[in-house]
Amino acid sequence: MTASMATSDTAARSVPRGVVPAGFVLGGTMLSLVGLTWDIQWHTDVGPDTFFTMPHLFLYSGSAVAGIASLVVVLMTTAAQRRGRDINPIVGGRAVGVFGRTFSAPVGYLISGIGAASFLLYGLWDQWWHSLYGFDAVIASPPHIGLLLSISITMVGAVMIFAVARDHRWGMYGTVGSAAVLLSFSMVTVLGLQALPRGTVNPVNIGVAFMSVLILIMGAGAVARRGGALAVALVVAVIQAVFWWFSPWAAEVYADATGLPMRDYIDGVPALPSMIPMCLLIVALAVEVLGKVPAWVAGAAGGLIVTACAPLQNMLVHDSSFPRTDTFILTLVLGAVFGALAGILGRRFGQMLRHLAPAKDTANA
Repeated sequence: MTASMATSDTAARSVPRGVVPAGFVLGGTMLSLVGLTWDIQWHTDVGPDTFFTMPHLFLYSGSAVAGIASLVVVLMTTAAQRRGRDINPIVGGRAVGVFGRTFSAPVGYLISGIGAASFLLYGLWDQWWHSLYGFDAVIASPPHIGLLLSISITMVGAVMIFAVARDHRWGMYGTVGSAAVLLSFSMVTVLGLQALPRGTVNPVNIGVAFMSVLILIMGAGAVARRGGALAVALVVAVIQAVFWWFSPWAAEVYADATGLPMRDYIDGVPALPSMIPMCLLIVALAVEVLGKVPAWVAGAAGGLIVTACAPLQNMLVHDSSFPRTDTFILTLVLGAVFGALAGILGRRFGQMLRHLAPAKDTANA
């Protein structure tokens, strides 16, 4: 009885220490997402930029905040372990040895810290790139690709950090929020598929379907509660709505402040928000309804919905024409196939996130 009370008291006192650094990591990833949507809109509506712009400062500040928070937790964990104290795994997961056990790092903060550190390295490359070639006219430069992947790693770490504490309210909310941020951000990394040949299939739509289904099912599995997929999709919808207003507004205000003209042919459509599928709530509902069936079935249904709605969204937002019938049908088929794969991986990743949480002590229950 006494041991059980002591364990509960220790866990309770450790929760605030888990909330604060986790909040800084999540806040850093949200800063990066704001900087990204602003930067993409800037490239779309204005064009040239340099290394030191406001959108870039948001991107770098976000990684700095997440990286410093991760470093502080690693140093505090290392110091506590050297003093012989028990490390409560609710703070970022179980500690693992780094650099020959010189440091002890909770696994979630280790991942988020690695992402932030690699972002710094790619940032130095980006600065060299700007000094060599001047401004960037497009977002798809080699150092930018590395920067985007680094931020994605930090966001994965944020999901892991909160998933460890999913039995607490702050952990559950944080898991949903961090998964939504990761899903929104992943729409930009999917644009790398534009380099693939576009003949009888649309690779970008397939990639969007894959990432959307993967993260929705993963988030639902990590929360392990009914409505988890709907919660992630709802937060994504809120992000999409806010950025729909913010992105063009921020680009125009900053262009006026710096004395740069807006491009003549801009259509006023927010770049990043328009990449996010507007049908995610429908996909999430399908995932919830098909929760008891094999993961590949729910994933295939989700992939089919996203690829079917993508041309309709493009027609609504960009006033584009409907694709050719053969392209549409083949994209649907591949969307279902990759959606099925995403369903399998998403459920496995959700299980892995649940296993990060400390095992419950039932001996004294």
